[in-house]
Amino acid sequence: MTHFSLHLTRRQTLAGLAAALAAPTGAWAQSDRVVKFILPVSAGSGVDGIARASSQALSKALGQAVVIENQPGAGGVVGTAAMIKSAPDGLTLSMVSNNHVIYPSVLKSLPFDPVADITPIAVIGATPLVLVVNPKVPARDMKELVALFKANPGKYNYASSGNGTILHLAPEMFKDVTKTFVTHIPYRGVAPMVQDIIGGQVDMGVLALPSAQAHIKAGTMRAICVSAPARIPAAPDIPTSTEQGYPGYMVEGWIAVIGPKGLPAEQVKRINAALVAAFSTPEVRESMARQGNTINISTPEFALAHFKSEMVKYAGLVKKAGVVPQ
Repeated sequence: MTHFSLHLTRRQTLAGLAAALAAPTGAWAQSDRVVKFILPVSAGSGVDGIARASSQALSKALGQAVVIENQPGAGGVVGTAAMIKSAPDGLTLSMVSNNHVIYPSVLKSLPFDPVADITPIAVIGATPLVLVVNPKVPARDMKELVALFKANPGKYNYASSGNGTILHLAPEMFKDVTKTFVTHIPYRGVAPMVQDIIGGQVDMGVLALPSAQAHIKAGTMRAICVSAPARIPAAPDIPTSTEQGYPGYMVEGWIAVIGPKGLPAEQVKRINAALVAAFSTPEVRESMARQGNTINISTPEFALAHFKSEMVKYAGLVKKAGVVPQ
C-alpha cells in the first residue's frame, strides 16, 4: 500500500523565541531590506495560498517587508533555480512542496541538487490533495470513475502542473492503484491547469484542497475523493479514497521553506523562529485550518533529514508507478 504521510517528530516551541526574534545587529541589521519569497508555482496553488496567507504575520515576525514572487515553469525548476542563484543573505527564500525532491526521479536533467544546493530552514506542514473531475464527466465517486476509465481506456485525460510535479505523480499513482489508463496533459503551473479542468479541455486532475475548494463549492469541479487517511475537517463532505475501497491511494502534499546554499546558521535560526511565530498567530492558524492544512514547523535539522528520506522514497514510488523520466 502506498501511503504518503508527514510525521514531524521534532517540533519547535514558542519557548525562547523572544531572544531568537530580537532585533538583529551587525551583519543582520537589515530591517529596511525586503525579504523576497520566490515561489516555483503559479498563483492559486496550495503553496501560493499558504505563502500569501502567512506573509503579513511573517513580515511582522521578521521585522522586514515580505514580498511574494511567482516564478512557475518546468514543473517548478525555474523558480527554484532562480532562488538557488541568489545571495545567501536571508533576503531571498523559497517555499516548496514535494516536487522539490521528486525532480531527480522524473527529470533527466536538473540544473541543481535538491539537497546539496539549498539550505533547509523548516518543513511547514502538510496539505491535503483532492482528486477532481469536470462536472461533465459521468462519474460521482471512485467506483464510477474507475469503471468509466476501464470501459474507455485512453479516452479520458488528466492535467498536471507540469512533468515531475506531485500533481503529475499523484494521478499516476491513481492509475497504478486502479489499473486504469488516462492520458497525461502537463501544464505550466496550477492556474492554467485549473482553468482547463473547469473548461472541460481536460477531464481530471489532482489539486491541493485550497486550490480546488472554491471551484468545488461553485459546482465547476466535482470532488471524487481526498487521498488522506481520514476526511478533512475543512471539507467534511468529500469522502476519502480508503472509504471508497482504495486504501492504496493515499498521497499527501507537504510544504517547506528553503534558502540558497551557504545561508549562515544565525540567519537560518532567525527565519525558522519567525516562521514559528507567524504560523502561531490566530489569524494564520485560522486561515490554515480553513484551507485544510496541518501546520507543524520543524527544525532545520529535521527538514534536511526529511528531504533526504523523501527523495529516496519518491525514487521508489516513481519507479513503481512507471513514470518515465523526461
